[in-house]
Amino acid sequence: MTSADIRFYFDPVCPFCWLTSKWIRMVQAERHLTVDWRFISLRLINEHIDYDAHFPPEYEAGHTDGLRLLRTVARARQEHGSQAVDSLQAALGAHIFDTPPTDPADATADRGRHGTRQFLEPILTEVGLPTQLADALDDTSWDAAIRADGDEALALTGKDVGTPIIHFEPPDGVAFFGPVISRLPEPDRAGELWDHVVGLARFPGFAELKRSLREQPQLVGFGVEPGAVGKQEDWHGGSRRQRSERG
Repeated sequence: MTSADIRFYFDPVCPFCWLTSKWIRMVQAERHLTVDWRFISLRLINEHIDYDAHFPPEYEAGHTDGLRLLRTVARARQEHGSQAVDSLQAALGAHIFDTPPTDPADATADRGRHGTRQFLEPILTEVGLPTQLADALDDTSWDAAIRADGDEALALTGKDVGTPIIHFEPPDGVAFFGPVISRLPEPDRAGELWDHVVGLARFPGFAELKRSLREQPQLVGFGVEPGAVGKQEDWHGGSRRQRSERG
């Protein structure tokens, strides 16, 4: 079996991961690349961390939603193959991030809802998969497969990273956390950004290019309309800095 051009490790509840995946799909269509969608759970890679001390209050529920959804996607992969993962990755992200929040005044109000059968079953129907796959939401036996994918990704990048992780030209190419983008490039610039990222990835001595200031993701689910620029926030360790950390 020929290896994919890209292995993309995703958690469905990470907004930056979603934006990067949408960009990758733009490049995939333009450059005729193949993508192998794999798993990395923010809840599992942060299981040793005290959420109350290190994350904003809504993060634990959100990350738990992601793990619950990945259990269903892991079952779909086993029973229906890699195309099911491709379809679910796209559909879950569209419903989580490209749909207005239930409460427009609170973009975090839906966290805790995304890991439910009520949310998931219509999406399974939409992509032509049986709703019985939602039984996996509470089935921790799928966590081993999710953890294995995540461990695979972290073995390539090191552990001080988040999502997304992209493995370029596997199995021998290098993997990196990111790129983290807060908005999509224009369609005629998507390939240009790809070329720059791959150019850095191919240089054997390249390790990191980073800043902690980020725009709020340009996502309807976050209350940021297309074309609008989100406010800048300071991020640290995979989350917005809390006020106590800023002084």
